[in-house]
Amino acid sequence: MGPKFGTSGLRGLVTELLGSTSALYTTAFARMLLDGGHVKRGGAVMIGRDFRFSSPEIAAICMGALARAGLTPIDCGELPTPALALYGMRGGAASLMVTGSHIPADRNGIKFYRPGGEINKADEQSITALAEKLSSDPDATRVEYGSGADHSVDAIRIFLDRYKTLLHKAGLKGLKVGIYQHSSVARDLLVTILESYGATVVPLGRSEGFLPVDTEAISEETRRNFANWVRKHGLDAIVSTDGDADRPLVADETGTPLRGDLLGLISAKFLKAKVIATPVTSNSGLEEASGAEVVRTRVGSPYVIDAMIEAISVGKEAVMGFEANGGVMLASDFPLAGGTLSALPTRDCVLPIVTALNRSAQIGAPLSAIVAQYSLPIALSDKIENYPYEKSAALMAHLRASESNLAQFLKQIGDVKARSDFDGLRVTLSDGRILHLRPSGNAPELRCYVEASDQDSAEQVMAQGLAALTDWSPSSL
Repeated sequence: MGPKFGTSGLRGLVTELLGSTSALYTTAFARMLLDGGHVKRGGAVMIGRDFRFSSPEIAAICMGALARAGLTPIDCGELPTPALALYGMRGGAASLMVTGSHIPADRNGIKFYRPGGEINKADEQSITALAEKLSSDPDATRVEYGSGADHSVDAIRIFLDRYKTLLHKAGLKGLKVGIYQHSSVARDLLVTILESYGATVVPLGRSEGFLPVDTEAISEETRRNFANWVRKHGLDAIVSTDGDADRPLVADETGTPLRGDLLGLISAKFLKAKVIATPVTSNSGLEEASGAEVVRTRVGSPYVIDAMIEAISVGKEAVMGFEANGGVMLASDFPLAGGTLSALPTRDCVLPIVTALNRSAQIGAPLSAIVAQYSLPIALSDKIENYPYEKSAALMAHLRASESNLAQFLKQIGDVKARSDFDGLRVTLSDGRILHLRPSGNAPELRCYVEASDQDSAEQVMAQGLAALTDWSPSSL
């Protein structure tokens, strides 16, 4: 099928990206920047990468292609995607992050940033069209390994400086926090940041090989590890991120992970946000719980960012966004007691992690009690991996073809009360439970989101939904 753009960046198999494909798409990105007047010839492009085994080679190919296209690559090393984006924005430079985020190590990807922030869907279409046009050009597909001046120390310093005034120095004092380090590019930064606020930090589970950590579909093994670690070390919480550290992971004092959209809500409350942009897959209770104007979007950071930009364009203030995976984006500057937190319109993991822990420290209550205070519907998310594109496309076409097809598919789960085709298929059952099916745009995965009034009902509908998806076959039609 080849690499393609999904909810955030270009992704594909390592075997597809290594070599001419990375050179081609980087050349197309450079051409888009130059043709659109976003950068001048010779302008800098910041390059970052995650800890995947394939990322250094892909980054070198990208740097070679950028230099060949007339731009100046700057090597920012291994760092969080939001740190790279911030560094580029501060310097008025474009950026390129080599990462597959949370997907398995046999896959990788590239995220692209204009000097003003993350590219949008129109930019993706432009890059794709240019790549098709340039695919027969030997210069555009030539593999050359480039390099750039090392700016890794400066990029990390600016990211750390951003959070120095988020809380007062004792904002996390009294908390003992485990950091599940695995292969996250933020694994050492999180230690520095949390200790600077007075937390006692326990590093856990550092990995030399790459581990795909999906903050929306946490594995049973990881959940067991969390439960064991909180007991063994007497922890108040465990925090982590996905591979490129633009999605947070926070577990409470029992080792139970918190939903990403709840982390976004806590951040919104901390910042006193007036407008929140968030996808349709985020918890349906946000409108009531936030006290802010909530704008629903399709899944993917470009859609959230477009909604934030639209809100700013019509004069809205205190505008932010977040996704169900917990990544928080700021379209506005937000005043704080110790200064101002500047806009950063790309997913960030640090803000939701710190604000959730601070809420616990501030009111002297465990994270589990804070979860209960918000009284949101119980929302769960999971996925089926290695679910072929063809199968998911056939399934969605079948379910949309007729009401009887959908009813037959759900006969063991419940009766259909309402349905929506807004980014996947979202079904509200007669008892109020929600089942939302959404094929991944750039990996052979099918995601399942559910909501219910209590944990048992949510777990039941999730199990039933995953079972129905697994059992379905086009051959049965």
